[in-house]
Amino acid sequence: MSDAMIKVPAPINEPVRGYEPGSAQRESLKRRLDTMAKERLEIPCHIGGKDVRTATKKQAIMPHDHKHVLGDFYVAGKEEMHMAVQAALKAKPAWEALPWQERVAIFLKAADLLAGPYRDLLNGATMLGQSKTAFQAEIDAAAELIDFFRFNAHFYQQILEVQPYSPAGTWNQMDYRPLEGFVLAITPFNFTSIAGNLPATPALVGNTVIWKPSTTQMYSAHFIMQILREAGLPAGVINMVPSAGSVLGDTLLPMRDLAGVHFTGSTAVFNNIWRTVGQNLDHYRGYPRLVGETGGKDFIFVHASADSEAVAVAMLRGAFEFQGQKCSAASRAYVPKSLWGKIQEKLLADLKTVKMGDPRDFSNFVNAVIDEKAFNKISDYIEHARNSTEAKIIAGGKCDSSNGYFIEPTVIQATSPKYRSMVEEIFGPVLTVYVYEDDKLDETLRACDEDSPYGLTGAVFARDRYAVQYMNQRLRHAAGNFYINDKPTGAVVGQQPFGGARASGTDDKAGSHLNLYRWLAARSIKETFVPPKDYRYPFLSEK
Repeated sequence: MSDAMIKVPAPINEPVRGYEPGSAQRESLKRRLDTMAKERLEIPCHIGGKDVRTATKKQAIMPHDHKHVLGDFYVAGKEEMHMAVQAALKAKPAWEALPWQERVAIFLKAADLLAGPYRDLLNGATMLGQSKTAFQAEIDAAAELIDFFRFNAHFYQQILEVQPYSPAGTWNQMDYRPLEGFVLAITPFNFTSIAGNLPATPALVGNTVIWKPSTTQMYSAHFIMQILREAGLPAGVINMVPSAGSVLGDTLLPMRDLAGVHFTGSTAVFNNIWRTVGQNLDHYRGYPRLVGETGGKDFIFVHASADSEAVAVAMLRGAFEFQGQKCSAASRAYVPKSLWGKIQEKLLADLKTVKMGDPRDFSNFVNAVIDEKAFNKISDYIEHARNSTEAKIIAGGKCDSSNGYFIEPTVIQATSPKYRSMVEEIFGPVLTVYVYEDDKLDETLRACDEDSPYGLTGAVFARDRYAVQYMNQRLRHAAGNFYINDKPTGAVVGQQPFGGARASGTDDKAGSHLNLYRWLAARSIKETFVPPKDYRYPFLSEK
């Protein structure tokens, strides 16, 4: 081991490829897509460095062509969960003892593998298995996951460098330890980068992890595991066990060695995790760390001074990229009556040019929603608006699941800020607009702040700087990621650390050093160089 003061390479955000027509990048990705679509993978669990097959299998399909099976994955049961825990605990001492720079090197190598030979593979898996356009896959599966690996290494080094003041005669040190036990990472379908980051961040700082990917993201999860293994991740450090949530909760959450949960998913599921942990507090080795990024009802709030064209574009991109299946997607908008005509005209005109279909056709802006359950839920909201006296559908509204789970980008205009689709999370390509009277700005700001329980992302549009400052302060607690004259999506690692509060989570900011602190237990060390030899203090003397 080197005695040098090691510094990781200074990170910069990974450049995002454009995949322009005629480019070598576009042709390379298309070739990879064709090859992958012709294969049918077997996707095992990964426990203790070994591929594990179980008695239960499920299919990984294309959402935009649900008869097309991409692979078959094995589902973990209670036995495999216990195996994973034992593997994680067995791997922990050696992994924790490994010098920090050696751990970091694995994830830096994973970043370079993804930036190079695995880029088309993971992007292709995300396009086929999660129905993302080439650009949406690129900014997620490639650029953002690369950024997570590189920036987290840098943040870890910065944390280790933070040391306390030492007065004369003493040396004070801060020791940053991993947590005792194992960390459980539960990841969603919608972002391949989140699926990679949630298990990787605790592992980078010395924890061992049990990773439950979403069953609708297993295709790309398989390739994330391949990348980490090729990068040199030791056996048992990250154990991948796709399973039913109930089996996971009943088996792992009450375990004495549960050190923490790194979660992205629904508010209801995270609430249940919190309750289960609370009911088992007397049983744990220590208080488990609970880090969650949950639901959202993300807003665009428009002031009368706003640029109407910029607003319309932000609405379209913010609400309908990746079919609105981003936790940050714009789902509700508050627009002044004086601007609504212009905004509506451009928004509806642009929507008429939007194409929907298979992501392998690069001219499609919108693809399919993830599965039948999501399709039915989103369709119900659209049907409710179709039959409501408080709302009307002004664009889209068609739903077709005959070949793929396709839902048209849908715009609903509501007459009340409390209408159902203005306050409830939908997680689909549905934007609800409430048009307010210009002289009711404060009343409408209150509705935006208080009518929905979430607090993840939001955007305000205004050219009047007084209005920008006023809305910024009035909505200070309404969003953990706040945007001024931009759509409320697209947070970049190292630039806009991501996370919200209220019913949107614990606001532990993935993409910053704040998230890493949650997976560390700090130990203060004081060394006295010349200790006292007499217990008597000066004040005890009579003279």
